[in-house]
Amino acid sequence: MIPGEPQVVRMNPSPRPDFVERRLAAGGQRLNAVEGPPNGPPLLLLHGVGRRWQDYSPFLAAFAARAHVFALDHRGHGGSDRAARYLVADYVADVLAVVRGLPSPVAVVGHSLGALVALGVAAAAPEMVRAVVLEDPPSAGFLDRLGETSYATQFAAMQSLAGPGRPVGATARALADIRSPGGVRLGDRRDAAALRFLARCLLDLDPAVYTPVLDGRWLDGFDPLAAAANVRCPALLLVADTAEGGMLPATDADALAAALPDAARIDLPGVGHLIHGTQPDRFLRTVMNSLDSL
Repeated sequence: MIPGEPQVVRMNPSPRPDFVERRLAAGGQRLNAVEGPPNGPPLLLLHGVGRRWQDYSPFLAAFAARAHVFALDHRGHGGSDRAARYLVADYVADVLAVVRGLPSPVAVVGHSLGALVALGVAAAAPEMVRAVVLEDPPSAGFLDRLGETSYATQFAAMQSLAGPGRPVGATARALADIRSPGGVRLGDRRDAAALRFLARCLLDLDPAVYTPVLDGRWLDGFDPLAAAANVRCPALLLVADTAEGGMLPATDADALAAALPDAARIDLPGVGHLIHGTQPDRFLRTVMNSLDSL
């Protein structure tokens, strides 16, 4: 168990009574996390930007059957401390501090921002990471062209809705009405329950989290391809369909897979960026198969 301060759960109850929500020291930050029972080697779950640890709630019991599960809120998200900066390099530094407090090498599963952080941690501390699962990490090329995608409109709208003070239902309705440049409503792509969950995440989010993303500074001080070349553990790369909102174009996925010394790549035609949310059974089966191969 990592030393930390047990705390009252702020959002939903832990998925099982043997999970405990606590605050962990991460350098100068305190990160909110949920921890499961010590049923095996540590497994760390890292969510994407704008979300929180509960994004992985449907999978915690299955993972906990064979691993010592930790799921974190990144800085500025959920119950974690707010910070002065929100660059990918800052999130990597936070998680490195957590990983270095674990008793044995960890497997890291990350989605989007979490996948970039998993990549950075595995590169910086190869002796502490036994495997990584990279769920549709946004490429530098994609982020350079963010303004040409629907995500620029979506993230700007989410930034305006972030922070406390608005009821969940009102936030969910506002999210549903966000339109892409092509006129498609977010409410036509996500169901009402998914929108309410996202709305609840936004109410516990520092709006400044989105600033470096929208300003094109998110990757300052962090090169995903350079990090990939320094990863020494097996890596599972899950690539979503860019036509459905994936953030890793095929040529960028080729470059990332080539840079990783031991990569297994799975392309998912017709599946959008939130793979674990829209294809939970396939996600769980694929990740379990990967972890069972270690």
